Amino acid sequence: MDPVTKSLIDGYMQKAQNKLEVAERLFKSGDYEDAVSRAYYAVFHATQALLLTEGQHAETHKGIVSLFGLLFVKTGKFDRNLGKYLANLKDDRESGDYEVFSYIDKETAETALHEAKEFLKEAKIYLDKLGG
Repeated sequence: MDPVTKSLIDGYMQKAQNKLEVAERLFKSGDYEDAVSRAYYAVFHATQALLLTEGQHAETHKGIVSLFGLLFVKTGKFDRNLGKYLANLKDDRESGDYEVFSYIDKETAETALHEAKEFLKEAKIYLDKLGG
């Protein structure tokens, strides 16, 4: 892996970890919609890091879900549950950010945090195996 790509991957993963930490703080303060939003962005940045290992970059949120599914789930590199986590987090984030009356409650936010933590853990394991 070339040094520029490795640096970008490291940057995306650090950003992902930072967003996850913010999500946890927001959850603890009872700000469930924003906790879900930050949990999604943690996974979003981790996915961008993963896509770089395939020479790809997503320009849209829908694109990131599609590319992850094609390059990592369909190929068996990641369990399909992680693809579902990414899609669910995206949908929940959009609901919380854009809907006047969203359905984001404590339980939904708790699930989002669990899914984001699991996704980041698996992404890190994968990247470590690649030497990233």
